Amino acid sequence: MFVCTGNTCRSPMAEGILKKLLTEKGINNIKVSSAGTQALDGYPAAPFTLEATKVWDIDLDEHSSKKLTADLLRESDLILVMSPEHLQHIEKIDRSTLARTYLLKAFPHKDDNDNLAVKDPIGGSLEEYNLCFLELDEEIRRILPEVIRVFEKKNEENN
Repeated sequence: MFVCTGNTCRSPMAEGILKKLLTEKGINNIKVSSAGTQALDGYPAAPFTLEATKVWDIDLDEHSSKKLTADLLRESDLILVMSPEHLQHIEKIDRSTLARTYLLKAFPHKDDNDNLAVKDPIGGSLEEYNLCFLELDEEIRRILPEVIRVFEKKNEENN
């Protein structure tokens, strides 16, 4: 699960990117989701989010924002957040999930350095959304082998 603030920009982009990359690899047994620490349920992705992702053949037209809850955290095997403030929010909701929660740009290592935050493009220009998308795409491609390993290991443990 990817976590940002409003669940209309960064985390839906990240969700769409990872889903596309997994599909391209023929992997369809990993559930990918997103939520926001301050999200209101049921809102679509931001208009510039939709524009930025469509260029890369990622369709978020059906995206519906979700507020981050303790249940969503407990259901997630891996939680990737956009900034240190999201780590702090998760700690308040359910401290027990911190062991599997990482700052996206630090994963697979634990770090809460502000320099590793993915800047929120909300209220910015289409160019800022495109830059955010490209940053997320680069990071998710970087971590993809490790994400797949996490889920392969989990599947082995469950069998």
